[in-house]
Parts: sequence; structure tokens; C-alpha cells
Amino acid sequence: MLCRSALNQKSETSEMSGDKGIRASNGCCDMRLKCWCRWHPTFDHSFLISSAFSFFLISSLLFGSLALAFAWLTFSPYERPRLSSYGCQDDNEGSWSIGVYYGDNPFSLKPLELRNVWSDKGLAWPVANPVMTCALASDAGYPSNFVADPFLYVQDDILYMFFETKNSVTLKGEIGVARSLDNSATWEHLGIALDEEWHLSFPYVFSYNGEIYMLPEGSQKGDLRLYRALKFPLQWTLEKVILKRPMVDSFIIQRDRSFWLFGSDISGFSTKKNGELEIWYSKSLLGPWKSHKGNPIYNTLCSRGARNAGRPFIYEGQLYRMGQDCGETYGHRVRLFRVEVLTKEAYKEVEVPFRIEEPQKARNAWNGARYHHLDIQRLPSGHWIAVMDGDRVWSGDTTRRLISGLASAAVVVILLVLTGILVGAIKCVLPLSWCLSPSKKTSHMGPRLLRLFTRLNRSATLIRGRVKPNTCSGILILCLLLLLGIACMCMAVRYLYGGNGAEEAYMLNGAYSQFTMVTMTYEARIWNLKMYVKHYSRCASVGEIVVVWNKGHPPDPSEFDSAVPVRVRVEERNSLNNRFKLDPLIKTRAVLELDDDIMMTCDDIERGFRVWREHPERIVGFYPRLIDGSPLKYRDEKYARMRKGYNMILTGAAFMDGRLTFERYWSERARKGREVVDKYFNCEDVLLNFLFANASSGQQVVEYVRPAWAIDTSKLSGAAISKDTRAHYRIRTDCLLKFSEMYGSLVNHRWNFDGRKDGWDV
Repeated sequence: MLCRSALNQKSETSEMSGDKGIRASNGCCDMRLKCWCRWHPTFDHSFLISSAFSFFLISSLLFGSLALAFAWLTFSPYERPRLSSYGCQDDNEGSWSIGVYYGDNPFSLKPLELRNVWSDKGLAWPVANPVMTCALASDAGYPSNFVADPFLYVQDDILYMFFETKNSVTLKGEIGVARSLDNSATWEHLGIALDEEWHLSFPYVFSYNGEIYMLPEGSQKGDLRLYRALKFPLQWTLEKVILKRPMVDSFIIQRDRSFWLFGSDISGFSTKKNGELEIWYSKSLLGPWKSHKGNPIYNTLCSRGARNAGRPFIYEGQLYRMGQDCGETYGHRVRLFRVEVLTKEAYKEVEVPFRIEEPQKARNAWNGARYHHLDIQRLPSGHWIAVMDGDRVWSGDTTRRLISGLASAAVVVILLVLTGILVGAIKCVLPLSWCLSPSKKTSHMGPRLLRLFTRLNRSATLIRGRVKPNTCSGILILCLLLLLGIACMCMAVRYLYGGNGAEEAYMLNGAYSQFTMVTMTYEARIWNLKMYVKHYSRCASVGEIVVVWNKGHPPDPSEFDSAVPVRVRVEERNSLNNRFKLDPLIKTRAVLELDDDIMMTCDDIERGFRVWREHPERIVGFYPRLIDGSPLKYRDEKYARMRKGYNMILTGAAFMDGRLTFERYWSERARKGREVVDKYFNCEDVLLNFLFANASSGQQVVEYVRPAWAIDTSKLSGAAISKDTRAHYRIRTDCLLKFSEMYGSLVNHRWNFDGRKDGWDV
């Protein structure tokens, strides 16, 4: 530095005169010195041992370790299979998908899974929403980021679904079409019905005079176009530009010998976004169209339902219109209005109560955050069907997560700098010598920014060293800053690397499904049970929780904070055999037997369900055991891993075919085994493994899925059924010997770990 000698001289003068200012070691941060310094490549090795460097090094190691620990505890170590190799990219507009609803009337619609429709083709028993996703479109060869705005067209027993699909390459909307031949259980993506050079959406499809028409939104083109099918459903031709206005979400109905067009033109300067509605009328479908005298019918808040949200329908002679409520976010929900007056001079509608079953699983549900479109139609059978789009996140979620993550990381840095200044480890916020030009007394930064940093440095001198780490108050302040920094650091990791935060269900063969959870407990473990129900009821594929109540006064189902129905099945006798009791009220093929003292992530549960759907004849679970040796001896999971194999899955946390399993367990052949279970009050899971192995003819009957983590909550309460591990294992060893005599040995049945390509059984 050219100024070093001058600084040293100034420092010596200060010391001799008793000056308490900033010393030479910090000269380039002294606001009273005109330190115009030039850069040279000489490296100052004293920087390596400076207090500021040490402080930042230790802080970085500490917060980095905490960030890794938080990520390890929060994020699954298993890579989630991509929904599609081509599409389903993160999109700031959302991750929309489409589901099907049925009902006896438009006001009693229930999701598809409650109809208990089974599909062997989709390995779904029953089929669950959503039925149309970006993955289905992409796997059919049409890369899509999301699908939305569905409209049905019913032809006899065939259902056609038209919808917006956002092309993953061009990032513009196209009109896709799918077909169902089995009453909406499965859908085949047929292709792209309509593709223009501009964005398309809201494909309102209807028939008139033996022709099929489509009125999609194409507001980017600046007009509203009517298309006619040449060869339904994939070939369409432009029939006419019926309005030269950029209308959005429009539909046409015929009523009182006139055609009525409802839509929104949000291009006007004073128009409220998503809060405008206009009506046009004509004597002919092709026009000319005249503006309603009351236009705009609405120009109000976006939460009032002005913008259309699907097809209008007639029920009991009354016309109903669906409207979007965009108050909290775009497409938050739909509202229903009954049209009471529709003339050329007047229009009146009133909102009516409309409740469609909304999920309580937040982001774990496919439509947990919002739904903004509903097409309701009456089937030839007299029943009603509806298709609805939904999203698990709000609009702009990707950008919001990025901004929140970066902001949280910035707060962590600011807190570190503040802490360093308070304890005196950092002498100044920014040495100004780093920011000066090597050739001129000017700054690389603008003068305003330079002044800002100058003021920051001056402010830092006022608080430097004010916190003493060896005092109680100093320790308290540092602890508070540390906790705040850890919280912000966790938020940064969560927002930047945690995705949308959803523990989604896993698709298989283009379909989703559901399962029933069964747990057995008694009154001493009620607090475990309440925590258990609250947690697992939010998992995406859980349809119902059945509590097998073995002893004591049973709780009322209303006592539980649950997102799914809870049924308490009270048993007359306290027996572990009740776990596998035949239950005709269970509607799903898949049953997850899970002890009430085991807590694991919903993602682990969903992975186990996916593996079971691949092999529904197996017991698929999370706790493996290896039974071998002479004489047989029951051992823990460590033994199985040491021998690199397993032949038993504990059914305290396992998926199985409920009907097959319960019938096999309560067969006459298993009677003596059940007597052993009652005698020892133990070994019901061991017996089930023997029964499956005995019926397998050498095929694999159990499969292991490794959870990211699992916690045994009974250890926290002292309410564990098996408190004495040695005695518990000794009883199980006796069971092994007895069951081997009854049903044959398990020794010849063995499967290795790490047999799956996805690494879920490592």
C-alpha cells in the first residue's frame, strides 16, 4: 500500500497524544483519514489469523454443520422418481392437475376415490384423484408442465376431457384431449386437439345442430374465436372470429331463443384484474353479437367471483354460473351463482351455498391450496359428474420460495456481522481500501454506495465490543442472536432446497390410489394415538384410519384432529389377533398396519405404498429381520444387516392386501398359531410371516423399504407393550420354534438388501 507509511505515522502520532481513535491496523476503516490506497498483489498472511477471519471461519463451520443436520432431518435421502423425463418442470404458474367428482346432484359431489372404483390396469384399488396430470401428458409424447381448465364432452358411455396443457418447450398453452372408456377410472391421452401460435386455454366444448364446437381463450391474439370439429376430437377448423376483443374464460349458452356469451375483457385501463364480467347476446351462434346494456356487469374485487370458473349448468330449471374467487391468490376457489334475471337490459344473480369436499391435507393433497375451475354435467344415467383442476401451491410459489430463501440467507449474514462487531471480532463492516481504484482516487462503486458503506463503518464503531461474552447479559444476547440465526438458516435451507414442501403420493402406471391405516391400542396410550392420527391423516394416500381398541374406555372419533375419517373398532377381548381381524367396512385393498408408537415421514409411508402396489401379494414393510441358525433365535435388525439379508418383515409397520391377509390369518390352518399368540400375548407378526412363506411356493413374499428415520414414541411415555427387550426376544424365539414345527422353516427364504434400482431397500 502506498499509504501504509503515512498511516503508521498517523498512528504513532495518535498513540503519543493519547488519541483513542482507530489505530493503524484499522486505518483504511478510519472515516477521519483520507486513505487513498492502491491495490497490489502482495498477500497479507496476517489475514489468516485475524480475529475477523477466525470468527467467520468458526461461524461458517457451525452454521454449515447445522444446515446439514437440518437438511438430513428434514429432507428424504432418497431421490424421488421424476414424474416425467420431458415435462413436469417447476413452473411459477403452479403444478395444476385434474380430478373427477361424482354425485346424485350438483350439490353433493364427492371425489372419485369415494366411489371405490378399482383398476387392475392402473394397479389402483381404488383409483384416486388426480386422474390427469402433467406426467400423463408428457409420457404420451406431449411435454407438459401442468394441466388445467378441464371440460367434458360425453358421447354415450365415452368421456372426452379437453384441457389446457402448458407446453414445457414453448411455455405456451395448448388444448389437449384425453378419453376414458371405463367411467373415468383410467384416461388415455389422445394428443393435442388445438395448437396456435399464441396461448390457448379454457377449451369450452359444446354441441349445436349436430356439430361440435370449441370456444377456447386466445386473448393474446386479441380476439375470441369459435372452432368446429372436422374429425372429433383431434381435428378442428376455425369457424369464425365472433368478437374482436381479448375475452378470457368465455362460454356461450342458448336460453330464451337467444345466445348469450359470458366472458371477461381485462385489457381495459380501468378494468379490475380477474374482477370483470361482460355479457353479449345474439340471435345466431355466429353473431353478430351485441353488448349487454349493463356492461360491464361486474368490475369489482377479484374475490367476488366475476371471472368465469367453468361451464354453467341447469338444475331443476335454474341456471347456475361458476365464478372464480381470486382473493388470496389466483384461482383460490370457486363460487356458485344462481341466475335470476337474464335479459338484454338486465342481469341479476345471487350467490348460493356450494361446498365441494375440500382436502384438509394442505400441500400433500393435489388440490390442497387452490382450485379454480369446475365443469359439472349430468350423465345419461341421471348421475352428475364434474371435473375440477387443483394445485397444491399458490400462484408464484417458485419465485416466493427463492426470494424468501435468499432473504433468510441475507439475514443470517447480517446477524453474523452484527455479532462479530458486538464482540469486537470484526473491526469494520467493509475496509474501504478494497473498494478504491488502483490508479485514481475514485471508487469502483458509485459515490452513493461508497457513502453508505462509510456510514455503516462509522455506525459499527459505536457498538463495537459492547457485548462481553463473559457476562450473563452478554451470553443471553449472544444466545438470542444464535437462535435467531439458526432459525433463519433453517428457513433458507428449507426454501432454497426443500422444493414446494409437499410429501406427494407416488404415481404408478399413470394412476394414484389410497389405503387404510389400522392401528391397535388401548387407553394408556391415548396421547400417542392423538399425535399419530394428526400426523398420518395428512399423508396424501391415507383414506381412513381404523383404531382397534383392545382395552379400556374408547375415545370418540371427534376427539381426534384428523384430515380423514377415523373409525374406532372396539374389541370384546384383549388379543393381539385382533390386529388382523376381518373387517368388511375396510374399502381399500391396501392396508397399512402401523403401531401407534411409530412415527415416520409421510414420504416414507408413500414410498412403501408405491412398492406394495408393484407387488400386492407381498408384505412390504420397514423393519426387517433374519431368522436363521440352529437352534433358531430371534434377533434384531443389526443381525440381518450384518448377514446382508432378511426373510421376515415386522407387521407393526407394513403394507399388505387386507382381504387376503386377514382371511389367511383367520383360516383353520392358522388356528393353533393364533392360540400361541394368545398364550404369549406376542408373535402375531411372526405368525403372519410364516403363513405367507408357507403359501408362497418359494416366491418372495416380503419386501423391505428403508425409512429416512423412525421414532418410537412409546419410549418417551413408558407405555411400551414390550419393555423388557430380553424377555421379549426370548418369547419370540419360543414362537419361532413352535411355528417352524407347525408351518415349516423360514431359513430357506432369504432376500438380500439393495435389490432395488431406486435404492429404497439399502
